[in-house]
Amino acid sequence: MDKILSARIDENIILQINRLSKRLQISKKKVIEDAVNQYVKEVDAHQKTDILLETHGIWSRNEAVESTIRKSRKAFEKSMKRHSL
Repeated sequence: MDKILSARIDENIILQINRLSKRLQISKKKVIEDAVNQYVKEVDAHQKTDILLETHGIWSRNEAVESTIRKSRKAFEKSMKRHSL
């Protein structure tokens, strides 16, 4: 899903994005996305990023799986009742 990004960017950078977009015949959005993706690849290659080490806290929980499931189901059921006709 696309989201809107608001940022103050130097006018020369905006002009370069416009020129690249026209020269390559792609959207300005694509120019920016490709540039960011390339930058990420370079940084990851240089720093040898380990995605598991960076994200392990997201899935690591102190509570039992059953407890997490029970809480999730309860919240879901409550939401469904609230939005039902």
